[in-house]
Amino acid sequence: MPSINFLSALLLATFLSACSALIEKPAPVASAPAPVAVAPMKIALVLGGGAARGFAHVGVIKVLEAQGIIPDLVVGTSAGSVVGALYAAGRSGFDLQKIAQEMDEGQIGDWSLPDRGVLKGEALQTFINRAVDNRPLEKLAKPFAAVVTDLGNGEMVVFQTGNTGMAVRASSTVPGVFQPVRINGREYVDGGLVSPVPVRVARSLGANFVIAVDISSKPQDHRTQSTLDVLLQTVTIMGQSISRHELKEADVVIRPVTADLPSADFQGRHRAILEGERAATAAMPEIKARLARAR
Repeated sequence: MPSINFLSALLLATFLSACSALIEKPAPVASAPAPVAVAPMKIALVLGGGAARGFAHVGVIKVLEAQGIIPDLVVGTSAGSVVGALYAAGRSGFDLQKIAQEMDEGQIGDWSLPDRGVLKGEALQTFINRAVDNRPLEKLAKPFAAVVTDLGNGEMVVFQTGNTGMAVRASSTVPGVFQPVRINGREYVDGGLVSPVPVRVARSLGANFVIAVDISSKPQDHRTQSTLDVLLQTVTIMGQSISRHELKEADVVIRPVTADLPSADFQGRHRAILEGERAATAAMPEIKARLARAR
């Protein structure tokens, strides 16, 4: 009898084992892939140099604001640093237009006996500081960087802290026109000598979408009727070859038509603003399309 019970138990165990083998085991659940971190959009507006043609930047800013495109970062060289500092301080495009229309050359033209330049530049520094309520660069409404050139070694320097007016003055110091600016024992001149449209600076500061504004004009057939025209033309010629490569790194380049605009005369400011508006309006479909793909 015990042998029969043992045999029955063995048969039952074998049967149950076979049944369990027939039951399909659930497939292992694949783990979900780890989410990929996406860097937040950081838009930079990069404003290039171009003397009095810099008023075109105002028109560009007006159009960008009207379309709801507000940069997180502003970078400027020379004339671009003038407009850029005021914009970064919280001035709207229409505020900038009003300032441009009311600006008088006498406000920034402090002539002196020639001393490596015929303009001291202190008047421009004072004008900018008053316009930004004497706030230093790091206290402006949005991050701003002014690009300058170290006269001693030719290296590019980027100012993000300190006296706003002095940084803009240094960035706008066209050699031979303005006297070099001394800051902490170093002398600085126009940032356009090393980076006319500082796209790479914007990238280095974390921008992942760059809108660049190039207000330079092609050197060919440009009239040079005065010493100042010659100096500005020289800077333009140098800047053309430098910016040709750097501009390729921008997501969008806005190019106001500035060839016929005077580089040393404020009388063309109204037309310069209009040209900035036209160029920005024409570029808007591309800007929106590229922003949509980037987001």
